[in-house]
Amino acid sequence: MTPVLDVAPVLAQGGVGGRVTPATLRTLGMLSKVVQARTGGPGPGDNHYAVLHHTDCGITDLAAFPELLAEYFEVPAGDLDAKAVTDPVAAVRVDAEILKQKLRAGVFVSGLVYDVATGLIDVVVPPARVEA
Repeated sequence: MTPVLDVAPVLAQGGVGGRVTPATLRTLGMLSKVVQARTGGPGPGDNHYAVLHHTDCGITDLAAFPELLAEYFEVPAGDLDAKAVTDPVAAVRVDAEILKQKLRAGVFVSGLVYDVATGLIDVVVPPARVEA
């Protein structure tokens, strides 16, 4: 007998560096309304948002252009250090925390970093349910 794997639909939402920005949050909000309109809405544990960044990402090259990054993240240039643009592990933690603060209670959030040199994936933020 072949086991059957039930895999929920996957949304790969990416932008420059795959970062969570205000635009990402707006897109996720719109997509949740699509799900709600079509299905009546997901159940409490039906969604798992995984933040996945990788080493050697091109966004690190943009650190030399703080004005551009500030516009992308919609923050003052003085706040860019908090975005951890040059550190994928820290960036995953930052982005997972943003999702935990902005998404509805009951969904899961995790964070991973793919090492392009080794092919390994490190779990930086273990899956956790967003609390109310």
